[in-house]
Amino acid sequence: MNYQTEQEEFWAGEFGNEYIFRNSSAENLASNLNFFSRALKQTGKPNSLIEFGANVGINLKAIKLLYPNIKLHGVEINQNASKILQDTIGRENVSNMSIFDYGSSNRYDVVLIKGVLIHINPQMLGVIYEKLYTASNKYILICEYYNPSPVTINYRGHIDRLFKRDFAGEFLRTYSDFKLMDYGFVYKGDVAFPQDDITWFLLGK
Repeated sequence: MNYQTEQEEFWAGEFGNEYIFRNSSAENLASNLNFFSRALKQTGKPNSLIEFGANVGINLKAIKLLYPNIKLHGVEINQNASKILQDTIGRENVSNMSIFDYGSSNRYDVVLIKGVLIHINPQMLGVIYEKLYTASNKYILICEYYNPSPVTINYRGHIDRLFKRDFAGEFLRTYSDFKLMDYGFVYKGDVAFPQDDITWFLLGK
């Protein structure tokens, strides 16, 4: 498969395979249940949700427990992760491809991206923002590392693989029909339900 950026190749390959086993524990599922019960509270009871960069579905598993009747779809670049994701939400609900290649006309009540924008080539962020915007009926939930100005961080010994910035702010400045509905922060040192220093922003229109 031909990719537009080095970051796509990175996550589609061996590093992406290793990531599967680092993030599939029961403890992560419990933390995600707590996380999404807070972050999605203002969405009421959404009927559908798509996650860009769904990996093996640890986020979608938690969301399915919170909303048993919700229709779920996942976009995932890594083939091995996609196969596991198919077992969670069904083969027909998984798009094994780069987010850049996703082009369905389907719309969802909630569009989710969590821990993905930080790994996107910054020059391509505008493309991803447009994908989020186009896929959303009403809400977008952005959950990433936050920094008021763009910075690049060494990621497990790799350069140009992790970027921090104000993703939600950039999105809101581009798409004025969305507004900030809610936001929060979850600390990696939380004694009960830790997340990896995630700042989340619920945007709605």
